[in-house]
Amino acid sequence: MRPTGAMHLGHYHGALKNWVRLQREYECFFFVADWHALTTHYEEREVMERYVYDMVIDWIAAGLDPEACTIFIQSRLPEHAELFTLLAMGTPLGWLERVPTYKDQIEKLKDRDLATYGFLGYPLLQAADILIYKANLVPVGEDQSSHVELTREVARRFNNLYGRAGDAEARIAAALLKMGKDDARYFEKQRKAFGETGSAEAQAKGEGMVRKAAAAVAGWTHDETELLLGHLKGAGKTILTEPQALHTEVLRLPGTDGTKMSKSYGNAILMRDEPSAVTTKVRGMKTDPARARRTDPGDPAKCPVWQFHQVYSDDSTQAWVQQGCKTAGIGCLDCKQPVIDAIIREQQPWRDRAESYLSNPKQVHWIVEMGTERARTVARQTMKDVRSAMGLNYGGGTDA
Repeated sequence: MRPTGAMHLGHYHGALKNWVRLQREYECFFFVADWHALTTHYEEREVMERYVYDMVIDWIAAGLDPEACTIFIQSRLPEHAELFTLLAMGTPLGWLERVPTYKDQIEKLKDRDLATYGFLGYPLLQAADILIYKANLVPVGEDQSSHVELTREVARRFNNLYGRAGDAEARIAAALLKMGKDDARYFEKQRKAFGETGSAEAQAKGEGMVRKAAAAVAGWTHDETELLLGHLKGAGKTILTEPQALHTEVLRLPGTDGTKMSKSYGNAILMRDEPSAVTTKVRGMKTDPARARRTDPGDPAKCPVWQFHQVYSDDSTQAWVQQGCKTAGIGCLDCKQPVIDAIIREQQPWRDRAESYLSNPKQVHWIVEMGTERARTVARQTMKDVRSAMGLNYGGGTDA
């Protein structure tokens, strides 16, 4: 996440809740994307440091466990910038210009000068952030799928450029010969189908033939497996892993004015807002315009408060809201009270967990420092592989 400071309920239900679950199922890396923030807010350096640690405290308050996942700061790892630079050498300019969010952000952020290399290149920096940990999965909403697909293309192109040795074609032919005529012909059929259509079924069948050969052919080597898997996907040896998008449930909560929840819009309910602030904000939320008076019936589907009920209320409460609103049996303040109570209950453990870190900021700094070192160990190994593939390890290059 970009360091935007304290998190609001939209952040929690849109992403953090999924992160808390995923840390128990996978090896997860979560980082403060401070370089990404600079691609659009490069003139606002004074707010960055405060925002970084405010955000991390909210992550931990939400349930991220520093013992179960890796939490770190992007800019503390220059390896990200190095991989970004090296990937830029072979990434076509057109790939970046066609990313859907590029033109969209330029249109939405007209008040900012985004005619910069950093903004154009941010999807490639994002790709480097993913590829440097050889991630298999990236949790994103549907609107971010294009970024994961670009990352896959970048990895595939890199593997194609640098994963093939000079004698690759001869080695591929030799491996196919060892596979046997019929199996080799079937493998080539699947490779062609995957190259033409991107068929996942063809890819799976081709990979199955390689695994079959690895298990059954005498003298088969791991290098031959890697070589043919790369050949199947139109790439060389797999140096950088092609990630898949992990589409997680994303709940979008409106702000108190009915538009997208955002601190910059002044309509956000923060994760650690005091109960009195929550009460004031929810009580002041806009409702169905048709309910100008207490006796006017309304339609919950036209009311932003109903979207909160869908997240926070049980079936019986939702039924009560539907009936009461449509018949004017309850007023808008009556409808809002269960939401207020539910939000305050949800927030209490967040405030409790955050308290020890707010009173001892060095504890947060230590957590981030430890996470940064864990991430550095993985990033350095990837960069060692990348430099070796690109021929940059001359002179006995180090891992640093």
